Order: sequence, then structure tokens, then C-alpha cells
Amino acid sequence: MTLAELSRAGRSPQLPLSIELADAAGPATLVLQRLLRVLPGQRYVGVAEWRGRKVLAKLLVGGKAARAFQRELDGARLLAGQGLPTPLLLADGLRDGEGGWLLFDYLDNAESLWDAWRAVEGQPLLSDDQQSVLGEALALIARLHGRGLWQADLHLDNLLRHAGQLHVIDGGGVRGETPGQPLSRDKVLENLGVFFAQLPVELESFIEELLVHYLLANGEHALPVEALLEEIGKVRRWRLRDYLRKVGRDCSLFSVRRGASILQVVRRRDESRLAPLLADPDAAIAAGQSLKLGGTSTVALVGQAGQQLVVKRYNIKGFAHWLKRFWRPSRAWHSWREGNRLDFLGIATPKPLALLERRSLWLRRRAYLITEYAAGEDIIARFKPCLDAPGEAGSPPEVELQALDLLFAALLRERISHGDLKGSNLLWEGGRWVLIDLDAMQQHLSAHSFARAYARDRARFLRNWPADSRLFQLLDERLPQVPGTCPE
Repeated sequence: MTLAELSRAGRSPQLPLSIELADAAGPATLVLQRLLRVLPGQRYVGVAEWRGRKVLAKLLVGGKAARAFQRELDGARLLAGQGLPTPLLLADGLRDGEGGWLLFDYLDNAESLWDAWRAVEGQPLLSDDQQSVLGEALALIARLHGRGLWQADLHLDNLLRHAGQLHVIDGGGVRGETPGQPLSRDKVLENLGVFFAQLPVELESFIEELLVHYLLANGEHALPVEALLEEIGKVRRWRLRDYLRKVGRDCSLFSVRRGASILQVVRRRDESRLAPLLADPDAAIAAGQSLKLGGTSTVALVGQAGQQLVVKRYNIKGFAHWLKRFWRPSRAWHSWREGNRLDFLGIATPKPLALLERRSLWLRRRAYLITEYAAGEDIIARFKPCLDAPGEAGSPPEVELQALDLLFAALLRERISHGDLKGSNLLWEGGRWVLIDLDAMQQHLSAHSFARAYARDRARFLRNWPADSRLFQLLDERLPQVPGTCPE
């Protein structure tokens, strides 16, 4: 196969595949054995064999190949030239009209710091293990900045631990200000903002403590926490906007079919598994366990490939109802988008897996939402023993109250209103409260509109219990208030 042919191979070319390339020693065959990342028609990154050696191959094809190749090559050379730990570039080349390649030494048994973080992220905030992972990352970032470089696409997946040493990868994102001289303070704050914005927002209160790891390796600048928090907020908002644009677009995360008769969006990793269910969701609902039978929606628990899933069908009750619904985004689309919003923000909700809208000449009809199943007990059932218990025994477990504090704090921080906080929409699962039924959820741009919506959410939540009960009073005292929405 040639690079030109590879550019037409789509997202899943048949492996292994052989490509004739060349280096200073002459022509040789690259055998691509496993793909790690694909941008169809643009970039294929994978594990390959080259001259009897295992390599990481970056193959750049399509109309933008020359530009992408030069950026990757410049970044790799900047890292190596400044003595920073990075995989050795073994061979590179560019063919006009076809594409380019960069072959790096493959770091066998390397672990990305993202994987290391995932192993400890469930621990209490800033545990010793968490601090070890983040401290290791910040020390290398400080070295990078100390040599006048920064990684524009800075995240834990671009830092690999191998044989006891951390390496920087992905030269395409590496930039230089004045290589060899420390990076300016503004660039440092901007780049650290990119790094911290990808971590749980609850860690922001520990940023000053974490910065010690950075400053021990690069104390060139004082780093005011207020300015850094401002940069973090800016990047968080951008990342959320960017992610929400992807939830309806064919990309590495989501597979999309869009036409006059259908809109189907499914997480790419679940596409094959969910294909039978998406082909006939009504049959799956009929065969599943009914959770809700309503005029506007039907909800069922279904089994698929050994996993329990929830399928929610948004019904059209009749012609008059259809006239109100066909021209605007479906409730399934709204729930899909808001579920992905919560998932991105780290607020617990069953992971949305797929969306399906049936259409006639682009006009919307029935719609379906498929999510993971949350098997937890709802908050009314969970707190029911507290209603009748006397004294301190009438208080829910402190761990559950603290989890409720965290949930409401997150909703306040992100200006999110649920719209229907009845007890059945809040489930206790895995040591946290999980929000379901997101049809009316909204993230507010205006503090004023959020304050009113939050006041309604808070009042609806408290109405789950008698106003004269000790439980009601405890929760009323504990729940955070938005100034001007509740009496002090």
C-alpha cells in the first residue's frame, strides 16, 4: 500500500498492512500492526515493525499532510535539541502529493500518566498517590518551560512513564518561545491553565500545594494563584464548548448517521455492541422490563451483550403533539447533550451511549435515548428510615450528606438546574448521588436566571419530605443557598 492509498482507507484499514517507505539507508517496508489513533484521511498512528525494530509510526496523509509533518518534525527536534526526555526519532520523510511519516523508538510497557491517574482518581482528594502522579507531571512540565518550550496539547496522555523516567510525546503540539531560555510568565500561566483544567475541579483548592512541585524544578517566575485560576476557568469553558460540539459530529468519540429519515449518534466504542438494539429499539423495549409507561415517554430496562441498559422512547401522542415537536430538537437530543455535559463535568449521571431520532423528510418523529443503567436506591427510599427515627438516629449517614453537599456545590458552580428534582431522580450508587431524567436540565449563562431556577430546584427537592420533619429541617439548613433566593 502507498500513503496515497492509505488516505482513502477510512477509519479501519485492514491490518497488518505494508507500506513502502525509505530512510537514509534506502527503501524498506513498514508493517503497521496495530492502530492507536486514527483521523480518517489525515493521520494514522500505530505500532509497527521497521527494519526488524518495533516502532511508533505516525503516518500523515491528505491535503494537510506536509504542514502536519513539518509541525511534528519541528516539535520532535525541539524536544531532542533541548535535552528533554522524548522517544528517539529513527526515520522521517515526506513525499509530495502523498504524505509524510515519522518513526519513533517504541517505548515497550510504557504507562501514560493518564492511566496512572485513573488508577488513583477515586481516592480522597490529593491523596499521596494522587500527589505523586501530579507532582511527577508538574516537574516535567517545569523542565519543559525552563527550556523555553510548551506543549499546546498538554494532557496526561502525552506524558509516558518508561523505565522509571517520564517522557514527553506528541511533538506536533510542542512550541518554542525562545528555546534554551525560560518561558515567559504569561505563557507559563496559560499552559498550566490547560493542564489543570483537565483535572477534577475539586482539586482547585489544592493548586497552591501542587505548584510546589513545579516551582522546585522551575522557580523562574512567581505564579499568582488568582491569575492561574482565571486561566483554568477560561480553558474549562472552552473545553466544554468544544466537547459539546462533538456530541453530534462524526469524530473519534462518536459515530453519526444523519439523513432525511434518521439521526443516529452512538459512542464509537459501543457502536458494534449497540447495533442490534438500534436496529429495532421498539422490540427491545417490548422484551425488556418496563420502568415507566407514560404518554410522552416509555422507559425500559433491556439486556444487551451482557450489560443492562436503559432505553427511553420519547413518544408522539398524536398529530397535534407532532406539530409541536417535529420542527425543534427532540427531548432525546436535549437529554443526550445534557447527559454528556454532566459526564464531561464529572457530575454523576448514567453515561449516555446512543441517540436515535426517526424522521420523515427531515421532520422528527419518535426518538430514543440509550444510557447505562444506574441500579441505585432513590433518595426517598434511602432516607425513609430517618423520618421515623428519633434524635440523632433520624439523620442520614454523614457520607451520604457530604455527597449531597458535593452534588449541590457542583450544580451551583456550573450554574446547572435540573428542572425536576423529585426524589426518584436522585439515586445512591457507588458512594455518590446520581442524577437521572435530564429532559429539563439547563446550564445557565445568566446568574439571575440560574438563581431563580436553582430556587425552584431546591424547593422541589425539599418537598420530597414533610415540612415539619426533622429530616426536612436538616436538609434545609444544609443545602447551599443562592443569595436572594432563600431566607437566611
